[in-house]
Amino acid sequence: MQILHYTEEMSEIVLLPPERFGYGFVPEKYLPENADEYYIRNRQLGDKRHAWRSLTGSEVVLLESAGNTSTDWSKVLIEDPFDVSVIKNTLFAGLVRVASTGRQYLQYHDFTVPTGITNSRIISCDIGTNCAIHDCAYLSHYIIGDTSILSRIDEMSTSDLAKFGEGILKEGEDESVRVWIDPLNEAGGRSILPFSGMTTADAYLWTIYRDDTRLMERLKEITQGQADSRRGFYSEVGDGCVIKSCQVIKDVRFGKAAYVKGANKLKNLTILSNEEEPTQIGEGCELVNGIIGYGCHVFYGVKAVRFVLGNNSSLKYGARLIHSVLGDNSTISCCEVLNNLVFPGHEQHHNNSFLIATLVMGQSNMAAGATVGSNHNSRGNDGEIIAGRGFWPGLSSTLKHNCRFASYTLLTKGSYPAELNIMLPFSMVLENRRFDRLDVMPAYYWLYNMYALERNSWKYRTRDKRKTIVQRIESDHLAPDTVAEMIDALALIERWTGKAWFVQEEGGDALPSDSVLEAKGRELIENSPKIVAGLIVQGEMMERANREVRILKVVESWHAYREMLLFYAVRSIATYLSTYGIHYGYFQARVPQTVSFKWVNMGGQLVPEDKVDSLRAAIRSGLINSWQEIHGQYETWWASYFGDRAENAYAVLRYLTGKAEISGEAWNALLDEALKIRLNIEEQVYISKKKDYTNEFREITYRNEAERDAVLGRVEDNAFIKTAKVETAAFNDMIKKVRA
Repeated sequence: MQILHYTEEMSEIVLLPPERFGYGFVPEKYLPENADEYYIRNRQLGDKRHAWRSLTGSEVVLLESAGNTSTDWSKVLIEDPFDVSVIKNTLFAGLVRVASTGRQYLQYHDFTVPTGITNSRIISCDIGTNCAIHDCAYLSHYIIGDTSILSRIDEMSTSDLAKFGEGILKEGEDESVRVWIDPLNEAGGRSILPFSGMTTADAYLWTIYRDDTRLMERLKEITQGQADSRRGFYSEVGDGCVIKSCQVIKDVRFGKAAYVKGANKLKNLTILSNEEEPTQIGEGCELVNGIIGYGCHVFYGVKAVRFVLGNNSSLKYGARLIHSVLGDNSTISCCEVLNNLVFPGHEQHHNNSFLIATLVMGQSNMAAGATVGSNHNSRGNDGEIIAGRGFWPGLSSTLKHNCRFASYTLLTKGSYPAELNIMLPFSMVLENRRFDRLDVMPAYYWLYNMYALERNSWKYRTRDKRKTIVQRIESDHLAPDTVAEMIDALALIERWTGKAWFVQEEGGDALPSDSVLEAKGRELIENSPKIVAGLIVQGEMMERANREVRILKVVESWHAYREMLLFYAVRSIATYLSTYGIHYGYFQARVPQTVSFKWVNMGGQLVPEDKVDSLRAAIRSGLINSWQEIHGQYETWWASYFGDRAENAYAVLRYLTGKAEISGEAWNALLDEALKIRLNIEEQVYISKKKDYTNEFREITYRNEAERDAVLGRVEDNAFIKTAKVETAAFNDMIKKVRA
C-alpha cells in the first residue's frame, strides 16, 4: 500500500496502513544484525520475568464485545492469572504485553480506581502487574511498572531518539541538536551538558575551569561516553507511580513512586524518584529538557527549560527556571531564575525577585524586589556575578555586572550603580545616598546579628532531608572557605587603616610598602583604637566608581574576625580529636609545616585546592573516565575532610599566635578562650533575638505583651535559643575530653 505524506508548513502527516500502526519504532538502519525493534525494550525489563502467552479465541471475543480493538490480536500478550473483563473500550497496536491483572482497586490518598485498562489507546507498551490505565488517549512506547496509575492523559509517548533530559546525541544525530545548559553566562561561554545524577560540583568543575581546554573536552567525552547512544529506548514509569490529568508527556523517564497531577507539558526529562524520596509534580507545570532529583516538589504553574534540579528541592507558584542548575535542598517560588549555577540551600520566594547570570554558592536568600544580574551592558549580554555562601541581597536591591561578593554578604536596600567587589566576609553593604558613598561594615553578623548567623548554619543542616546523597555539604558559616576570606580581610583592613593614618599624618604623597602599611594598621588597631576611630578608612577596588568606599567599625570588625578565626580553629581541632579519639600531642606532631589556606567550594563541598587540581589532572590524563568515578572522588574527599579541616585549623592558630607550634599548655589556654567565645555566642544569640521584643515600634501592632507573646512566642521559648544553650553545653563537654 502506498504511504501518503501531507506536508503543511513544518509539520508532516503520514498516512499509514493498519498493519504498520505501532511498528517501525527504530529505523531499520539502526538495528543490529538479527535484532528487531524490541531488543532494547526487552533489555530494559531487566530482572522482571514474565510467562507471556497469547490471547485465546474466547478471550478475544470477550475483549471485542467490551469495545476493544486491535490491529493484530496476536501481538497482544498477557500473563496469568489475568481477568480480561477489566479491559474495556481500548485500542491496541504493535506489541503490547500486559502483566497479571485482576479485579482489584488501587488507592492513592483520596483517589481510588479499579485495576485494568479502559477508554485508552495503547501502542507498543509493556504494562506491569495490577496497573490502572484509564482514559489515556495516546500511550505509546512506554514500560509501565507494577501497581501504577495512569488516568486522563491526552498524550504520553516516546520517540526513538529519547534522551530523557541528558545532553547526549543518539546514532545519526548532528551536533547541532545537542542540548546544552548555559549557567553563569547568558552568552554561552560556560556551556555544560546535563546528565542524570549531575551535582552542582560537576557543574562547577565544568563551568569555571574554562581555560583548561583538555578538561572541557574530556568532560564532554565522559558525558557522551557513559550514555547509550543507540536508538530505541522506551520511556519508563517506575513501580507505584501515579500520573493523572495531564496533557502532553513525551520522552520522560519516571522513577518509582513519582506523583504527577495536572501537568501541561513534560518533555525530555528524567524524574528521579523512589519510595523513600518520592518526587511530585503538580498542576500547570511545563518542564522541558531537564533532570529532576529525588524528593523534589514542582507545583503550580512552574516553567522550567534546560535545567537540573537537585535532590530535595522545590519549584513552586509560577517559578521560571531556565538554563540553570539548582542545588540540593533549595526552594524557588514565584520568581525568574535564568542562566545560573546555584549551590545547595538557596531560598527565593518572591514574585518580584530576579536572578540571572550568576554563580551563587549556597545558603543564600533573595529578598523581595531584589534584581541580581543586570547581565547586559552597552556591548553584550555577557555579564556575570559570583557570590560566596550566605549571600543575601536585601529588599529592593539591584546590582550591575560584573560583581563578586565574599561569603555572607548582606546588601541593604538600594540601587547599586556600579560593579562591586566586596572582599570582606560577613559584611553589611550600604548604598549611602545621603553622602553619595558606599559603606561597608565587616563582620556585621558577628557583631550585631549573631542569631541570624548561627541560625543560618543550623537551619540548612536540619533542612537537609536527603536520603540519596551524592555530595556532602558544609553548612557551618565558620569553615575553610570563610577562614581564607577572613585572613585576607584582616590584611586589607590593616593596610587600609595604615594608609588612612599616613594620609592624615603625612599627606600620603609617598606611601610605604603594603607590608609597612599593614604593620602600622595592626599596631594602631591593637594599641590605639581611639586614633583609628578618628581616621577615614577607605576600601580600595571595591566599587567601580569615583566615590568614597567607607569601612565602618574598623577596630571592632578586626577583633571580630580574629575571634571568629580562633573559635573556628579550636572547635575544628577539638571536634576532630573527640570524634576519632586522638590525643592533641599526637595530632600536633603530625601537622605539616606548611598548610595552604586555598580551598574550593565545590558545589557546597569544601575541598583543598590541590585536591581539585589533582582531580582535573586525572580527568585530563584519562585516569578517571566516568562521572561515577568523579563522584567517588567527592566521597573520598569527604572521608578526609575533618582531618584536612583540622590541619587547616592548626594553620589558623599558627597565624593568630605567630608561633610555628602550639604547645599543650597553649592549647589548653586556647580551649578556655574558645569556651568564653562559645558562651558569648549563646548570649549574643539571645540578645540579638531579644531586639524583636524590645523594639517599641514593633510593639505597636499588639494590644499588650500577652498578645505579642501569643503571636511570637516568648523569647525564652524560642527553639533556636534553646538549641544554642544545648550546643554550648556540648562544646563544654567536648573540650574537657581533648585537653593536652
